[in-house]
Amino acid sequence: MRVRCTVNGEERVADDVWAGESLLYVLRERLGLPGSKNACEQGECGSCTVYLDGVPVCACLVAAGQVEGRTVVTVEGLADGDLLHPVQQAFLDAGAVQCGFCTPGLVVAVHDLLQRHPRPSDPDVREALAGNLCRCTGYEKILEAVRLAALRAGGDR
Repeated sequence: MRVRCTVNGEERVADDVWAGESLLYVLRERLGLPGSKNACEQGECGSCTVYLDGVPVCACLVAAGQVEGRTVVTVEGLADGDLLHPVQQAFLDAGAVQCGFCTPGLVVAVHDLLQRHPRPSDPDVREALAGNLCRCTGYEKILEAVRLAALRAGGDR
């Protein structure tokens, strides 16, 4: 089947898609967007989190056929060309990127959190990121990145 959707602001078409193929597979293998990571394929780790019509979803759980005519924004789509989004930059500046496998999903989740709640408390952040697993950082650097991104966006943290 053919799937047409808007990805990161651009109309995209994927041909010869199997109806049960995941959005994650289409993004990575058919559209050449490797930012979202394939870690668990069960929606448990959050590494493949993307926006689907403005709502964060695990791309590994979304069938490709479900995105027909819809809008997807990946971690790549948060940047403005070569200029990183402030959340992406905060992750780098705070040292919250280690192996990088969880980072794309965390960045999307933090982006979503800060859009909804510009000045989150640490418990708010922990709650918002509960679906994103990281095996390297111990989460403190991630919390620092969120605080930094919120501060740079005008929050009081």
